[in-house]
Amino acid sequence: MMVKYNKLVRDKIPEIIEQKGGKCTYRIADEKEYWEKLKWKLQEEIDEFLEAKNEEELADVHEVVDAILDFVADIHGLSNKKVEALQKKKAEERGRFEKRIILEEA
Repeated sequence: MMVKYNKLVRDKIPEIIEQKGGKCTYRIADEKEYWEKLKWKLQEEIDEFLEAKNEEELADVHEVVDAILDFVADIHGLSNKKVEALQKKKAEERGRFEKRIILEEA
């Protein structure tokens, strides 16, 4: 019995399933679907990290963020270096999250 997934998976997953004797069907997403599935996948991985609180799940979150950066770079010309520069600028102007400040009222 095959299970329906309709979700974005890592590139080697079909190969791994077949190596284990399983069968699967898959397709390649167009840009619009890929963008939607990346957003869904990010939420899925964040939820898994928040539940498990381990490095493996955090690595999955990072992998999806990297895929989003690559996709946005391809489509909109936004590079990882530009994102890092924006991150640095915001840190210089507004700070980071190192002091653990919780704003209660303003």
